[in-house]
Amino acid sequence: MTDAARLRILHVFRAPLGGLFRHVLDLARGQAERGHEVGIFCDASTGGTRADAVFAELSGRLSLGITRVPMSRYPSLTDARAQFSAIALRRELAPDVVHCHGSKGGVYGRMPALISPGRRYITAYTPHGGSFNYKPGSTEHKVYMAVERLLERATDIFLFESRFIAGRFEASIGHEPRTDHRIVLNGVSDPEFEPIDHSEAAFDLVYLGELRSAKGIDTLIEALGLLKTRDRLTPRILIVGSGPDEAELRSLTIARGVAAQCVFEPPGPIRQALSRARVMVVPSRAESLPYVVLEAAAAAQPLVATDVGGINEIYGPRHRHRLIPPDDAPILAAAIAKLLAAPEADRAAEAADLAAHVRENFRLAPMIDGVLDAYRDALAKRAGG
Repeated sequence: MTDAARLRILHVFRAPLGGLFRHVLDLARGQAERGHEVGIFCDASTGGTRADAVFAELSGRLSLGITRVPMSRYPSLTDARAQFSAIALRRELAPDVVHCHGSKGGVYGRMPALISPGRRYITAYTPHGGSFNYKPGSTEHKVYMAVERLLERATDIFLFESRFIAGRFEASIGHEPRTDHRIVLNGVSDPEFEPIDHSEAAFDLVYLGELRSAKGIDTLIEALGLLKTRDRLTPRILIVGSGPDEAELRSLTIARGVAAQCVFEPPGPIRQALSRARVMVVPSRAESLPYVVLEAAAAAQPLVATDVGGINEIYGPRHRHRLIPPDDAPILAAAIAKLLAAPEADRAAEAADLAAHVRENFRLAPMIDGVLDAYRDALAKRAGG
C-alpha cells in the first residue's frame, strides 16, 4: 500500500449505463474529492453520447485516467482482449484497490487475482444484482454462480449495496461470503433532497427507466387500459427511457386503446422528468436497489411502486405497506387511481415522510466513507497477512 491517507483506486465494470454507472460515478467523484487517485476501466461500445459527456467532464478529476475498451455483455472472444487490457492497465497503474462492479467487472478485476495470492493490492466486489438476477435453477444461473464461487477466493471484500443483494448472494452461493463482507447502502447527494416543483406538471404519471420486460411496463399499460374501460379514467403518462422492447410497448398501447394518453421520450435528466408529472409509477418485476426510486423518494415525488428487490429497504418500516405485488394490473390500476384521487396535500405529506426516511438512511457521504473504510480494513488485513 502507498500512503495510508491516499489510495490508488481503479474501478472496473462493463457498461457505463444505469444505476451501476451512477454508483461508480458517485464513488469516483467522492474519492477524488477526498484526495485519492482514481481511475476507471469500462466498455467503449455502450453508453452513447451521455457517457461520452460524463467522461469528458470527469477526465480532469481522475488522475489514473479513464480507459475504455470493447467489451461484450455475454461471453465471447472480446472477453480475452478486454482481460489482457485490464491486466496491462493494472500493471501500469499499480493500484492499491481494484474495485469490481457487476458480474463482468467482477471477472475482469478478480480473475487475475486468482493466480496472484501474494499480491499487495486488494480486490473489492459490488455485484449490483447482475448475475444474481437470473432465475435460480436456470442454465445461465448455474453457470454464473459457478464463476462466482470460483472468484470468491480472489475477493478481499464484498461490498453489497443493499440487504437484498446480500441475501441473494447467500441464497445463490449457499453461504455468506467467506471473506470480509459489508452492506454499504447506496446514497444520494444533499441537493437531490430538494423537493420537486410540480406547479407546471402536464402529466398525471411518469415512468422512468429501461424499456424491457423486467421493468413491467406492459403491466402498467394493461393497468391504463383497465382504468379507461372499467373506471372511465384516462390519466396522461410520460414514458421516459429506451430499450429493446420499445416498439412492442408502443404497439401494446395501441392494442389497449391508450396510445393517445402515452408520450414516449428518450432518457433525460430525472428531476426534469419528475417535475412534469404528479405521480411516478415503478411497475418492475425485478430490481436491486434502484437509484431511480431513491432519487424520486428523496425529492418527495409521490410514488406507486412494486415490492421487488430492495425497494422495500428504501420505503422502510413506515411505508413498505404501500408497495404492491408485481405483475398484477388490477392492483396497479387501483393503486394509481387511489393516489391520483388523494388530495394533493395528503400526497405531499406522505412523500415528504418517505423523503425523511431516505435522508436518514441513504446519503451519499456515508456511502463514500463506508467504502473507503472497507478498503482500508482489507488493505490492513492483507498487509498483516
